Amino acid sequence: MSTPPIATYRIESRHPLLGHLLPGSAFKRLFANRSLAVALAVKSVDDPTLQKVRVVHIASGEVVFETGPAPLN
Repeated sequence: MSTPPIATYRIESRHPLLGHLLPGSAFKRLFANRSLAVALAVKSVDDPTLQKVRVVHIASGEVVFETGPAPLN
């Protein structure tokens, strides 16, 4: 038996995260796959060019992807 992948990425945003294909609870979970986390992050805001959303590697705190003009902090 193989062990499940370790969840290492988190999606962060000050804006509500919404998805037409996924329930809201999907955005509260952690992701093992960086590409999946980035794809969901982009699809989860109305306008990623105006709304800040980012994907963070949990262990290092490194922001691996971000959109939007304004900082979250």
